[in-house]
Amino acid sequence: MKIANETNITWRNIDPRVRKITMFGLTFAMLIACLDGTIVGTCGPVIAAELNGTDLYAWMITAYMLCETVMIPISGKMSDHYGRKPLFFLGLGLFVGGSILAGMSTSMPELIVFRAIQGLGGGTLIPVAMAAVGDFYPPVQRGKIQGMLGAVFGLGSAIGPLLGGYIASYFSWRWVFYVNIPLAALSLALTLKQFPKPNVDRVHKVDYLGMAVLGMFLINLLLFFEWGGDEVPWLSVQAFAMVLLMVVLLAVFVRIEKKADDPVLGLHLFRNRTIVASMLFMAIFGLGMMGAMTYSSMFSIYIYGLTTLQAGELSLAMVAGMMITSLASGNYLTKTGLRPWLIAGPVITAAAMFMMSGLSYGSSVWDMVPCLFILGFGLGCMSSVVMVAVQNVADPREMGMTTSSVNLMRSIGSTIGTAVFAMFVGQRISSELAVNASAIYNLIPHSVGVLDVQWLQWIGFNYPAELPHILTSFANSVDFAFLVGGCIMVVLLFVGLLIKNQRNNVDITDKVMMRMQENSRKK
Repeated sequence: MKIANETNITWRNIDPRVRKITMFGLTFAMLIACLDGTIVGTCGPVIAAELNGTDLYAWMITAYMLCETVMIPISGKMSDHYGRKPLFFLGLGLFVGGSILAGMSTSMPELIVFRAIQGLGGGTLIPVAMAAVGDFYPPVQRGKIQGMLGAVFGLGSAIGPLLGGYIASYFSWRWVFYVNIPLAALSLALTLKQFPKPNVDRVHKVDYLGMAVLGMFLINLLLFFEWGGDEVPWLSVQAFAMVLLMVVLLAVFVRIEKKADDPVLGLHLFRNRTIVASMLFMAIFGLGMMGAMTYSSMFSIYIYGLTTLQAGELSLAMVAGMMITSLASGNYLTKTGLRPWLIAGPVITAAAMFMMSGLSYGSSVWDMVPCLFILGFGLGCMSSVVMVAVQNVADPREMGMTTSSVNLMRSIGSTIGTAVFAMFVGQRISSELAVNASAIYNLIPHSVGVLDVQWLQWIGFNYPAELPHILTSFANSVDFAFLVGGCIMVVLLFVGLLIKNQRNNVDITDKVMMRMQENSRKK
């Protein structure tokens, strides 16, 4: 691969007006990528029924998630080579193309393929947008911008199911995908003018082999947790084979990266304490966030009797809390440093999950609202702060690779989170049912995976007197998962202490340059 020498456009020499406009465009792109990860959650059954593909329903979500996760480290690294702009436009093109084709789908297999294309685009847009913050803004301003992106990430992930439900209810489910087109067009218009360009001082050989092996490893890892306990029992030959394959692929990947001229995921990153601690921090963060979101929605639907749309509206309480602290942490980071947020976030999040563990079958839906708000309030303290810590210690030539490595860990943690919470609920529910619903215990499938609306309707029709006991068992099992989740979040306190407490990394030269830029803008 040959890259021509170009003027290195960074926050030191870019027009502040252009930077602001471009950042708005990147934010719009990140929003639609986050939305599409969850937007089919509520309208999925409608889509599956119309396309006669109910048996493939789960793959609508899984295909997007797999391709998005695999693409994150690859696109981050490639943007270091070719610049953010070409990769961003490639990701936007894949995303829009996949959206149009998904909306035109006539069968479930077609839709799954097009969702995968969307995932490739989304997995490019998110890391490029976050890496661009390190190019566009000096360390003293990165917290504010990352806080904004953190708020957008939480907003997009949480309102996706709600938006999808509304669109499918009042329009056609196809507009769940077509709605991306005008948003992407706006993003394109805002980002056309100028982007940071790569600062490459030598010719590199692209690490295609490393990318391929890393992709296979991630697919195997994610499918293991996606299928684990359901399609693939945890203690089975298939599970053992998948774990063995993961170990082999990881060993091969490490060997490849040691010899690579320019590795897709440089092993030297793992010698930096802040980067390693941030990766671990974001993996646990993603685990707690997605696990809590998934089972708080299930609790609302089964215990409070809400519809999926109403449960989505209830989750806005968490979004509100997350947006407040995401923006606040970014704005005040240079005054407070990282440490207060990395302490407050885990404490508040754990407290919220401990509160949620006290909810019961007899509680009110209004008891859930403050829990979700406090949960979001705690989560919002952490995400953007950790990203700033990573970007401030990253080599500017490796900003994409370093940023994407942390995004990758959050994505992996999110996938594992749903599986881990399901495992805790599944392990607990059998004993709860034996105590609370002993009269029909032998008639009940002992798996939370089959505890769906149709099954509850069957129980309610045939054994109406037992339904409260079954719901009590389910509520107690989810409460136990929240309790364990709270304990897991406490671990973040200790992980956060490993991250260097940065306050303001701007040297005197940077301050002078910033002042000159500001004076130029005013003139």
